[in-house]
Amino acid sequence: MHKGATDVLHTFSDYLSAFALCSSVENGRPVDPADWAVTDVVNYFRTAGFEEQANAFQEQEIDGKSLLLMTRNDVLTGLSLKLGPALKIYEYHVKPLQTQHLKNNSL
Repeated sequence: MHKGATDVLHTFSDYLSAFALCSSVENGRPVDPADWAVTDVVNYFRTAGFEEQANAFQEQEIDGKSLLLMTRNDVLTGLSLKLGPALKIYEYHVKPLQTQHLKNNSL
């Protein structure tokens, strides 16, 4: 079940820092999300405090490339998640990961 608000990491950089501890790291940073396997995506969301919701990414076989292509509507309706967690997942995770990926790959 999803942890209480006080138990969950609060900033995108906190999530990336926590994820870096349980994933392969390249040049001191997490590997590009486009290279994540389904298990990396699932572990990212588990680490972020979305244990229950992480299973939806596994069931739908969402890998890093798929994650970076997801729209708000995909997250809110396509994963069959409760609205509250789905909004947080999109706004605080999917969207920032997409933005960071675009920034890193537009140089």
